[in-house]
Amino acid sequence: MTEAPAATPLVLENVSLTLPSAAGPVEILRGLDVTVGSGERVALIGPSGCGKSSMIAVAAGLEQPTGGRVLLFGQDLAGVDEDGRARLRRGRVSLVFQSFHLLPNMTAAENVAAPLEIARTPGATETAKVWLDRVGLSARGSHYPHQLSGGEQQRVALARALASRPALLFADEPTGNLDAANAAHVADLMFDLVAETGAALVLVTHDEHLAARADRAVRMRDGRVAQDAPASA
Repeated sequence: MTEAPAATPLVLENVSLTLPSAAGPVEILRGLDVTVGSGERVALIGPSGCGKSSMIAVAAGLEQPTGGRVLLFGQDLAGVDEDGRARLRRGRVSLVFQSFHLLPNMTAAENVAAPLEIARTPGATETAKVWLDRVGLSARGSHYPHQLSGGEQQRVALARALASRPALLFADEPTGNLDAANAAHVADLMFDLVAETGAALVLVTHDEHLAARADRAVRMRDGRVAQDAPASA
């Protein structure tokens, strides 16, 4: 019996997002059409305020669009409530942010293990140790976030995101808070580990050199896609 092909990780069709403000409604996204295939690495690039992070929020089901359709692994998010979207993401979608978002009262190892335990994944503690080793932090597993440098915290966040071997990783300015050396190290780790796990990657960045490492660069301007073309390394 032939296996059915896996659903495309992400499809945005004519997606718009309008948010209220004191001065009246503000159009954040305006008719976005973006598709991310299995294992594909896509960079979102553009000036601050052009809608890159909002696109991530909508694509991951954290924010509901005003119009259009978002298909996550073939599932139209319009028909899924908040709990259902969380279940759809669990074990399949991970996010890495500029500000790390580690839990301060948990050690590095506990931070990495937490999503696995929530998903009731067997061997969560051992898997966390393996992934901390993968990002070069096997000796820092018992340390709390405030005892780690910014680069170390972002590597813990990356280990946490990839430990579940997700099919889709969203990374929103993952190197934005790091110095040049740490940024380069985290970027190398992210691309190496994404390639190893086969995850699709949607990367928000201002860094043209980082964007050039992706397969495609989607350039945004004023909430729209200005260009969608192969990235040039």
